[in-house]
Amino acid sequence: MTFWKPHALAKPHANQLELRMGDRVTATTDLHQVPAGTAGKVILANGFNWQRYRVLFANGEELGDLDRRHIAPAGKTAKRLEKAAKRP
Repeated sequence: MTFWKPHALAKPHANQLELRMGDRVTATTDLHQVPAGTAGKVILANGFNWQRYRVLFANGEELGDLDRRHIAPAGKTAKRLEKAAKRP
């Protein structure tokens, strides 16, 4: 399997979410036709310098360009990220 060297501009921002496709999240703010607290699933994760996500929410709405300002990890995803943050 070929692994690519990260792009020179690929420096993550502080407190950036490290989500994967399939991770569970919740909306932290009211979004277009998605009230705060609505559960969702990450269906696309992309970006070099700015990680952003496309999420399919439980009410059927699909929104893109979401980041830590809009969504928060939930369930097993939150536990995985907490565990990763504790590692040196």
